[in-house]
Amino acid sequence: MTLWVSFIAFIILALTLDLGIFNRTPHEIKTKEAAVWSTVWVTVAIAFSGIIYLSFQNQWVDNPTGLTPINAVVKYITGYLIELSLSVDNIFIIALIFTSFAIPKKYQHEVLFWGVLGAIVFRAIMIIFGVTLINTFDWIIYVFGVFLIFTAIRMLISHDKPKNPTDSKLYKWLKKIYPVSKSIYGGKFFVKRGSIRFATPLFVTLIIIEFTDLFFAIDSIPAILAITADPFIVFSSNILAVMGLRSMFFLIAGMLDKFKYINYSLIVILAFVGVKMLLSHHVDIPDGLSLGVIVLSLTVGMLASKAKAKEIKSP
Repeated sequence: MTLWVSFIAFIILALTLDLGIFNRTPHEIKTKEAAVWSTVWVTVAIAFSGIIYLSFQNQWVDNPTGLTPINAVVKYITGYLIELSLSVDNIFIIALIFTSFAIPKKYQHEVLFWGVLGAIVFRAIMIIFGVTLINTFDWIIYVFGVFLIFTAIRMLISHDKPKNPTDSKLYKWLKKIYPVSKSIYGGKFFVKRGSIRFATPLFVTLIIIEFTDLFFAIDSIPAILAITADPFIVFSSNILAVMGLRSMFFLIAGMLDKFKYINYSLIVILAFVGVKMLLSHHVDIPDGLSLGVIVLSLTVGMLASKAKAKEIKSP
């Protein structure tokens, strides 16, 4: 319990320092700043594997599955990479949402800050629910496996471009239940004009991003549960990946068009994890193999994208 409290306290402290000190004044996050913070969060996530090792070595957490410290570290890194890789699609959608609502770049970080805070709460609930289901009903892992394979197939055959968020049912529903202003009033989420209180486009953007993250979590959390049902590993790997998502967004949002084949990497990862879930009670797929498939898929996708970009540029 002490480790859980310490980890949650660290996340709260990081979020407090983020908005209260480092980003107290709204400003546009430049590539250099985003690269620095992305490096910081990846470093923190990798360094945390040492905490995972010590936790399982010294029995600081419950270990009902009898994981060795090394196996726990491999599962943690694998889960972290899964969440990080599946965040690429999320970044593309977030960029589209910001563009659709014309959110100035200097306010985008604050929107993502509150989005991450909400994501942590909702993902914690989903993780507890998912772990409980797997530990209570053995057969639920087959349901998760089929769902992930279905998601991979849907991604493969779908050629539809993302819809404009302003055309979504969620946006239209929000406008019906609460007045929405067309203008942005600084970094305010709500503004009062006369006797009427309006929600600004910043608040609408936040709500849509929150629901988008929930949609992606439906894919990513079962994918991590295929690696391990240990609640602390699932929670810590997922949350640390989400914490780094903000800086990663500002780093790669403008470069997504250069990674044309990265979606195929995500398809391979989802399909592999889905198959692993279906075979989990019959075939023991080594953790090292799972980690290798994820790393290889991402590497091939990035190299293929880079080669394609060079081919387009060449006369």
